[in-house]
Amino acid sequence: MQLIHTSEGKKLYRDGNRLIKSFDASYSKAGILNEALNQARVEETSLNIPKVLGVSVIDGEWSLIWEFIEGETLEELMQKHPEKTDEYLEFFVDLQIRMSKEKVPLLGHLRDKMHAKISASSFPATVRYDLHVRLDGLPRHKKLCHGDFQPSNVIIAANGEPYIIDWSHATQGNGSADAARTYLIMKLQGKDELAEKYMKLYCSKTDTAIQYVQRILPIVAASQSVKKKPEEREFLAKWVNVVDWQ
Repeated sequence: MQLIHTSEGKKLYRDGNRLIKSFDASYSKAGILNEALNQARVEETSLNIPKVLGVSVIDGEWSLIWEFIEGETLEELMQKHPEKTDEYLEFFVDLQIRMSKEKVPLLGHLRDKMHAKISASSFPATVRYDLHVRLDGLPRHKKLCHGDFQPSNVIIAANGEPYIIDWSHATQGNGSADAARTYLIMKLQGKDELAEKYMKLYCSKTDTAIQYVQRILPIVAASQSVKKKPEEREFLAKWVNVVDWQ
C-alpha cells in the first residue's frame, strides 16, 4: 500500500485500483460505518461516485475501501491553470446544481443536523434561539446535499468525467444551505475572490437571490463552529453575529 495523504486522524492509501481510508481511535465506529452507508446510498444516483468495496479493520484501525479514481481534483487544475479558473468554476457550479436535483430519501435531514449543531454551539441562548427560528423558516426541500462540496472533492478522471468524493456529511435538504457551506469553506480557506465569484455564479444559475443565501450563512457558520478550531472561532463568530435579527 502507498500512503498518499494524511490528515488529522485519517490516512489515505492506494492499493492498486483500491483506495483505503483508515481512521484512528478518535473516530467512532458508528461514524465510520455511517460514512460508508452514505456513500453507498449516493451510489444509487446518476452521479459518478467511487464505489464502496468494503469496510474492514486493517492494522487495528477501522478502514473504508473504495475504488480508486485516477485523475486530478478541480482544485489542482485551478492551481495549474489559473487562467481557466472561471471555466472550472462554472463546471463546478453546474455539477453542484446537477447533484442537488438528485433524491436520496434514506439520508438524514440537513435541518435536523443543523438544529443539533446549533444547540451544541457555544453561542448565547438568545443567538441560538434566533438561529433555530431562522432555520425553521427555510423551505423544506429534499435535495441531495454534500456538506463539504469544494473543488478538492471533485476528481476529473482521464476521460473528463467528474467524480464527487467524500460523502461523510451527506444529507437531504435545502440546496442553498449546501451552497452557503461551500461559500463559507472558500472564505475559511482565504479564497475570498473565488468565494464571491462562486456565490454570484451559483445564484445566477439557480435564479436565487444572493440575500437568501446570505440569510443562511449565520446558520452554517454556527454549525461549523462546533468543530472548535481555534483559528476559525473569531471568523465564524463575526458571521453569526453580523445579521440583524428580526
